[in-house]
Amino acid sequence: MKFGDLLRMSSNSLWKRKIRTILTILGVVIGTASIVVMISLGLGLNRQTMQDIEKYGGLTTVNVYSNDGSYYMSFNSDDDSSQNTEVKYLDDEVIEQVKALPHVDIVSPVLRADVILKSGVYEYYSSIQGYSIDALNKLNLNFASGGIPAEGEPLRLIYGNHTLEQFSNSKTNQNFWETGELPDIDLAGSPLFMILDTDSYWQSRSSNMQEPGGDGGQAVKPPKKYMVEPAGVLAGDDNYYDNNSYSVLCDVDALKAQLKKAFKNKAIPGQPTTKSGKPYKEIYYSALYVNVDSMDAVQEVQNAIKEMGFQTDSNADWVQQMQSQYRSIQAILGGIGAVSLLVAAIGIANTMMMSIYERTKEIGIMKVLGCNLGDIRSLFLIEAAYIGFIGGAIGLALSYGISAIINRITTTMYGYQTTTSFIPFWLSGTALLFAVLVGMLAGFFPALRAMRLSPLAAIRNE
Repeated sequence: MKFGDLLRMSSNSLWKRKIRTILTILGVVIGTASIVVMISLGLGLNRQTMQDIEKYGGLTTVNVYSNDGSYYMSFNSDDDSSQNTEVKYLDDEVIEQVKALPHVDIVSPVLRADVILKSGVYEYYSSIQGYSIDALNKLNLNFASGGIPAEGEPLRLIYGNHTLEQFSNSKTNQNFWETGELPDIDLAGSPLFMILDTDSYWQSRSSNMQEPGGDGGQAVKPPKKYMVEPAGVLAGDDNYYDNNSYSVLCDVDALKAQLKKAFKNKAIPGQPTTKSGKPYKEIYYSALYVNVDSMDAVQEVQNAIKEMGFQTDSNADWVQQMQSQYRSIQAILGGIGAVSLLVAAIGIANTMMMSIYERTKEIGIMKVLGCNLGDIRSLFLIEAAYIGFIGGAIGLALSYGISAIINRITTTMYGYQTTTSFIPFWLSGTALLFAVLVGMLAGFFPALRAMRLSPLAAIRNE
């Protein structure tokens, strides 16, 4: 018997028993949709987390810190480098050493400086961060206006999309979070005043606020203000957040030049000094931004830098543990969905057994006419595969619909685009193939029974 004849006979047999076939297919639809949606929730959680990591630093970035104890945000309290007696600072020589390590793509100094940005009555106490121009390009900054400053330009600032919310009214001490109103400042087009000597600024404000006839302290002279032009403003609406949403960025060389100018012959705040309190001749960096050519090499680079006596961190430190937990979640959710598919398999087996009982005479006649036993077995296996395929395809379409609804609901709840449920192509193909295999396995024993049925007994019993 030709394969085409088997397909035609199988489809005709299922069509004759429409209600039973539809109910059996419905079981497969529910089972397939359950297992796909359950697994998609685990995959969506993992995908959303990985996307968030990319927004907040990426998976191939290593941050390097001095071992002088200033690494206050480190979670590596057992890091051997922190036990070094010799204090090692980050300078240009260290940058060259790190650049020479295998798999290192870009090494940039990171210099942080506390400043006060002013525009009229509004002010913002901020920590600006200077990077090399190469690193600023590597950060994949998306600008609403402006762009990355050219190398060698005077200090120009890049503002995050939520920077404006951080300004407060110096007279009322109220900010956006209290009034709900953004200050009337054009970050993209207007220069701001920048105060680098923040200690003197607060002292001058405090002395000016003293009541007449107080302790008679001498008034502190306000520090010098520098006018700084904008380089650009990062794109993003009120609901978009990433690693630079609240940041103020700039070219590190321009920042160094501005600090040296503002604190000539004086110690720069945040910079180490000698035992006598005198400043060092060179400026040491707050951190190093290291970009590695692949995620697999991150741990190797981190270990090499730690051996140099510095502290490090990266998102790769915990992403492997996180992915292991997500795999466990996916297995649990998939197991819950698989129960529904198991019930559907029992339904398929029941349908095929009933079909054999009802078609006993037909099977007997086929055997008397000399039909191959393998063809009889294939006939029932194809019927079961049909049920699995149709149910799997409909269940897969239903899964995409449920996934879209879940993502829309969570996006509405959180106020920004989320991927709570994610169905990759491989999951679609695997689910459909699995539904077909389950159908065939469920129909295997009924097919064997049909193949072993005695033709004479079948005709006599009918």
